[in-house]
Amino acid sequence: MVHRSIRVVAALAAATAIAVGPAVGTALATDPPTATISVVTDTAARAVPVQGVVNARDIGGYRTTDGRVVRSGLVYRTGELTKATDADLATLTARTVRSIHDLRTSYERLLSPDRVPAGATENWNDVIGQAPPQVLASTLFAGADLYRAFITAPGANQAFADVLHDIARTSDGAVLYHCTAGKDRTGWMSAVLLTVLGVDRKTVDYDYLLSNYYRNARDGDMVDGVSQSALDAAFDQVDKSYGTFDNYVHQGLKLTDADIAALKTKLLR
Repeated sequence: MVHRSIRVVAALAAATAIAVGPAVGTALATDPPTATISVVTDTAARAVPVQGVVNARDIGGYRTTDGRVVRSGLVYRTGELTKATDADLATLTARTVRSIHDLRTSYERLLSPDRVPAGATENWNDVIGQAPPQVLASTLFAGADLYRAFITAPGANQAFADVLHDIARTSDGAVLYHCTAGKDRTGWMSAVLLTVLGVDRKTVDYDYLLSNYYRNARDGDMVDGVSQSALDAAFDQVDKSYGTFDNYVHQGLKLTDADIAALKTKLLR
Protein backbone atom coordinates (compact mmCIF):
# COMPACT_ATOMS: atom_id res chain seq x y z
CA MET A 1 0.00 0.00 0.00
CA VAL A 2 2.87 2.39 0.85
CA HIS A 3 4.56 1.62 -2.47
CA ARG A 4 1.29 2.31 -4.30
CA SER A 5 0.84 5.60 -2.45
CA ILE A 6 4.34 6.71 -3.41
CA ARG A 7 3.62 5.77 -7.01
CA VAL A 8 0.36 7.74 -7.03
CA VAL A 9 1.99 10.83 -5.52
CA ALA A 10 4.91 10.63 -7.95
CA ALA A 11 2.61 10.15 -10.91
CA LEU A 12 0.35 13.03 -9.90
CA ALA A 13 3.34 15.30 -9.38
CA ALA A 14 4.75 14.31 -12.73
CA ALA A 15 1.44 14.75 -14.49
CA THR A 16 0.98 18.20 -12.99
CA ALA A 17 4.55 19.28 -13.68
CA ILE A 18 4.74 18.08 -17.24
CA ALA A 19 1.48 19.82 -18.06
CA VAL A 20 3.15 23.15 -17.37
CA GLY A 21 4.56 24.46 -20.62
CA PRO A 22 4.60 27.44 -22.91
CA ALA A 23 1.31 29.08 -23.64
CA VAL A 24 -0.15 27.90 -26.91
CA GLY A 25 -0.28 30.43 -29.68
CA THR A 26 2.73 32.41 -28.40
CA ALA A 27 5.39 33.67 -30.79
CA LEU A 28 8.38 31.42 -31.24
CA ALA A 29 11.60 32.78 -29.78
CA THR A 30 13.88 29.89 -30.63
CA ASP A 31 15.44 29.11 -33.99
CA PRO A 32 14.85 25.62 -35.38
CA PRO A 33 17.84 23.24 -35.46
CA THR A 34 19.97 23.17 -38.59
CA ALA A 35 18.29 20.94 -41.15
CA THR A 36 20.10 17.96 -42.60
CA ILE A 37 20.18 17.18 -46.31
CA SER A 38 17.43 14.61 -45.67
CA VAL A 39 14.89 17.23 -44.58
CA VAL A 40 12.46 17.74 -47.46
CA THR A 41 9.63 19.61 -45.69
CA ASP A 42 10.45 22.85 -43.86
CA THR A 43 9.22 23.74 -40.38
CA ALA A 44 6.43 26.03 -41.59
CA ALA A 45 4.92 23.39 -43.87
CA ARG A 46 5.34 20.69 -41.23
CA ALA A 47 3.36 22.50 -38.52
CA VAL A 48 -0.33 21.77 -38.06
CA PRO A 49 -2.20 25.10 -37.71
CA VAL A 50 -3.90 24.66 -34.33
CA GLN A 51 -4.19 27.11 -31.44
CA GLY A 52 -4.90 24.98 -28.40
CA VAL A 53 -2.48 22.11 -29.04
CA VAL A 54 1.30 22.48 -28.69
CA ASN A 55 4.02 20.88 -30.80
CA ALA A 56 1.57 19.72 -33.46
CA ARG A 57 3.30 18.55 -36.63
CA ASP A 58 3.46 16.07 -39.46
CA ILE A 59 6.15 13.38 -39.26
CA GLY A 60 6.46 13.19 -43.05
CA GLY A 61 8.88 14.97 -45.34
CA TYR A 62 12.14 13.19 -44.47
CA ARG A 63 14.30 11.33 -46.98
CA THR A 64 15.44 7.83 -46.04
CA THR A 65 18.92 6.44 -46.57
CA ASP A 66 17.70 4.54 -49.65
CA GLY A 67 16.34 7.71 -51.28
CA ARG A 68 12.63 7.40 -50.56
CA VAL A 69 10.59 10.03 -48.70
CA VAL A 70 8.26 9.66 -45.72
CA ARG A 71 4.75 10.57 -46.87
CA SER A 72 2.99 13.54 -45.30
CA GLY A 73 -0.61 13.57 -44.14
CA LEU A 74 -0.59 10.08 -42.63
CA VAL A 75 0.97 10.44 -39.17
CA TYR A 76 0.89 13.39 -36.77
CA ARG A 77 2.54 14.03 -33.41
CA THR A 78 1.25 16.55 -30.87
CA GLY A 79 0.95 17.47 -27.24
CA GLU A 80 -2.21 16.64 -25.31
CA LEU A 81 -5.55 17.54 -26.88
CA THR A 82 -7.07 18.83 -23.66
CA LYS A 83 -7.22 22.46 -24.79
CA ALA A 84 -8.00 21.80 -28.43
CA THR A 85 -10.51 24.35 -29.67
CA ASP A 86 -13.49 23.50 -31.83
CA ALA A 87 -11.55 24.93 -34.77
CA ASP A 88 -8.57 22.71 -33.89
CA LEU A 89 -10.77 19.63 -33.85
CA ALA A 90 -12.20 20.64 -37.21
CA THR A 91 -8.65 20.97 -38.56
CA LEU A 92 -7.78 17.46 -37.37
CA THR A 93 -10.99 16.10 -38.84
CA ALA A 94 -10.20 17.78 -42.15
CA ARG A 95 -6.82 16.05 -42.06
CA THR A 96 -8.71 12.74 -41.72
CA VAL A 97 -7.32 11.86 -38.29
CA ARG A 98 -9.02 8.53 -37.61
CA SER A 99 -6.98 7.07 -34.76
CA ILE A 100 -5.52 8.81 -31.71
CA HIS A 101 -2.98 7.21 -29.39
CA ASP A 102 -2.61 8.74 -25.93
CA LEU A 103 0.77 7.79 -24.42
CA ARG A 104 0.02 9.33 -21.01
CA THR A 105 -0.52 7.71 -17.62
CA SER A 106 -4.00 7.30 -16.15
CA TYR A 107 -3.29 10.20 -13.78
CA GLU A 108 -2.45 12.55 -16.63
CA ARG A 109 -5.57 11.51 -18.48
CA LEU A 110 -7.65 12.06 -15.35
CA LEU A 111 -6.24 15.54 -14.81
CA SER A 112 -6.47 16.57 -18.47
CA PRO A 113 -8.84 14.48 -20.60
CA ASP A 114 -8.49 14.77 -24.36
CA ARG A 115 -10.91 16.40 -26.73
CA VAL A 116 -11.21 14.07 -29.70
CA PRO A 117 -12.07 15.11 -33.27
CA ALA A 118 -15.23 13.74 -34.83
CA GLY A 119 -14.86 10.32 -36.35
CA ALA A 120 -11.64 9.45 -34.50
CA THR A 121 -11.08 6.46 -32.24
CA GLU A 122 -9.11 7.06 -29.03
CA ASN A 123 -6.56 4.51 -27.84
CA TRP A 124 -4.65 4.52 -24.54
CA ASN A 125 -1.04 3.31 -24.60
CA ASP A 126 0.49 4.08 -21.20
CA VAL A 127 4.29 4.15 -21.58
CA ILE A 128 5.58 4.83 -18.07
CA GLY A 129 2.67 4.10 -15.74
CA GLN A 130 4.38 0.93 -14.49
CA ALA A 131 7.83 2.52 -14.17
CA PRO A 132 9.45 2.84 -10.72
CA PRO A 133 8.24 5.85 -8.66
CA GLN A 134 11.62 7.57 -8.96
CA VAL A 135 11.28 7.47 -12.75
CA LEU A 136 7.80 8.97 -12.60
CA ALA A 137 9.12 11.69 -10.30
CA SER A 138 11.89 12.49 -12.82
CA THR A 139 9.35 13.30 -15.52
CA LEU A 140 9.57 17.02 -14.81
CA PHE A 141 13.20 17.17 -15.93
CA ALA A 142 12.87 14.49 -18.63
CA GLY A 143 16.43 13.28 -18.25
CA ALA A 144 18.28 10.06 -18.99
CA ASP A 145 16.40 7.96 -16.40
CA LEU A 146 13.06 8.74 -18.00
CA TYR A 147 14.32 8.04 -21.51
CA ARG A 148 15.92 4.76 -20.49
CA ALA A 149 12.57 3.77 -18.99
CA PHE A 150 11.03 4.08 -22.44
CA ILE A 151 12.93 0.87 -23.20
CA THR A 152 12.96 -0.85 -19.81
CA ALA A 153 9.68 0.00 -18.05
CA PRO A 154 7.04 -2.75 -17.97
CA GLY A 155 4.48 -2.08 -20.67
CA ALA A 156 6.56 0.50 -22.54
CA ASN A 157 7.50 -1.76 -25.44
CA GLN A 158 3.89 -2.87 -25.86
CA ALA A 159 2.69 0.74 -25.86
CA PHE A 160 5.06 1.82 -28.64
CA ALA A 161 4.46 -1.36 -30.61
CA ASP A 162 0.68 -0.87 -30.50
CA VAL A 163 1.06 2.54 -32.13
CA LEU A 164 3.29 1.16 -34.88
CA HIS A 165 0.86 -1.68 -35.59
CA ASP A 166 -2.04 0.77 -35.81
CA ILE A 167 -0.15 3.07 -38.16
CA ALA A 168 0.49 0.11 -40.46
CA ARG A 169 -3.12 -1.08 -40.50
CA THR A 170 -5.06 2.21 -40.55
CA SER A 171 -6.14 2.51 -44.17
CA ASP A 172 -8.86 5.15 -44.14
CA GLY A 173 -7.06 8.13 -42.66
CA ALA A 174 -4.26 9.42 -40.47
CA VAL A 175 -2.94 8.39 -37.05
CA LEU A 176 -2.07 10.91 -34.33
CA TYR A 177 -0.06 10.08 -31.21
CA HIS A 178 0.68 12.32 -28.25
CA CYS A 179 1.72 12.51 -24.62
CA THR A 180 1.32 15.62 -22.45
CA ALA A 181 3.98 17.98 -23.79
CA GLY A 182 4.42 16.12 -27.06
CA LYS A 183 8.18 16.02 -26.64
CA ASP A 184 9.48 13.04 -24.61
CA ARG A 185 7.34 9.91 -24.99
CA THR A 186 6.11 11.35 -28.27
CA GLY A 187 9.70 12.22 -29.20
CA TRP A 188 10.88 8.64 -28.68
CA MET A 189 7.86 7.28 -30.54
CA SER A 190 8.82 9.46 -33.51
CA ALA A 191 12.49 8.50 -33.26
CA VAL A 192 11.56 4.83 -33.35
CA LEU A 193 9.16 5.21 -36.27
CA LEU A 194 11.54 7.27 -38.39
CA THR A 195 14.45 4.94 -37.66
CA VAL A 196 12.38 1.90 -38.61
CA LEU A 197 11.50 3.63 -41.88
CA GLY A 198 15.19 4.16 -42.65
CA VAL A 199 15.71 7.83 -41.79
CA ASP A 200 19.32 8.51 -40.74
CA ARG A 201 20.16 9.25 -37.11
CA LYS A 202 21.13 12.90 -37.63
CA THR A 203 17.76 13.60 -39.21
CA VAL A 204 16.00 11.70 -36.42
CA ASP A 205 17.85 13.98 -33.98
CA TYR A 206 16.70 17.00 -35.99
CA ASP A 207 13.05 15.96 -35.74
CA TYR A 208 13.44 15.37 -32.02
CA LEU A 209 15.10 18.75 -31.38
CA LEU A 210 12.35 20.55 -33.28
CA SER A 211 10.37 20.32 -30.04
CA ASN A 212 12.52 23.15 -28.66
CA TYR A 213 11.43 25.28 -31.61
CA TYR A 214 7.73 24.39 -31.55
CA ARG A 215 7.55 24.61 -27.75
CA ASN A 216 9.51 27.86 -27.60
CA ALA A 217 12.11 26.35 -25.27
CA ARG A 218 15.57 27.76 -24.72
CA ASP A 219 18.65 25.56 -24.84
CA GLY A 220 18.98 23.67 -21.57
CA ASP A 221 15.32 24.15 -20.56
CA MET A 222 14.45 20.57 -19.64
CA VAL A 223 10.95 21.44 -18.41
CA ASP A 224 9.65 22.94 -21.64
CA GLY A 225 12.18 21.49 -24.07
CA VAL A 226 14.32 18.49 -24.90
CA SER A 227 18.00 17.61 -24.77
CA GLN A 228 20.08 15.63 -27.22
CA SER A 229 21.66 13.79 -24.29
CA ALA A 230 18.26 12.43 -23.27
CA LEU A 231 17.60 10.95 -26.70
CA ASP A 232 21.15 9.57 -26.75
CA ALA A 233 20.39 7.82 -23.44
CA ALA A 234 17.40 6.06 -25.00
CA PHE A 235 19.43 4.82 -27.97
CA ASP A 236 22.20 3.77 -25.57
CA GLN A 237 19.69 1.79 -23.51
CA VAL A 238 18.49 0.07 -26.67
CA ASP A 239 22.06 -1.11 -27.27
CA LYS A 240 22.50 -2.18 -23.65
CA SER A 241 19.23 -4.07 -23.49
CA TYR A 242 19.11 -5.56 -26.99
CA GLY A 243 22.52 -5.15 -28.59
CA THR A 244 21.23 -3.38 -31.70
CA PHE A 245 18.28 -1.26 -32.75
CA ASP A 246 17.15 -4.04 -35.07
CA ASN A 247 17.04 -6.45 -32.13
CA TYR A 248 15.02 -3.90 -30.14
CA VAL A 249 12.48 -3.67 -32.92
CA HIS A 250 12.20 -7.44 -33.40
CA GLN A 251 12.70 -8.71 -29.84
CA GLY A 252 11.54 -5.77 -27.72
CA LEU A 253 8.72 -4.33 -29.81
CA LYS A 254 8.15 -7.75 -31.41
CA LEU A 255 7.65 -6.35 -34.89
CA THR A 256 8.03 -8.89 -37.66
CA ASP A 257 9.67 -8.30 -41.03
CA ALA A 258 6.14 -8.23 -42.45
CA ASP A 259 5.15 -5.48 -39.98
CA ILE A 260 8.15 -3.39 -40.98
CA ALA A 261 7.43 -3.95 -44.66
CA ALA A 262 3.82 -2.84 -44.12
CA LEU A 263 4.97 0.36 -42.43
CA LYS A 264 7.36 1.14 -45.27
CA THR A 265 4.79 0.35 -47.95
CA LYS A 266 2.29 2.70 -46.36
CA LEU A 267 4.56 5.55 -45.34
CA LEU A 268 7.30 5.71 -48.00
CA ARG A 269 7.09 6.96 -51.56
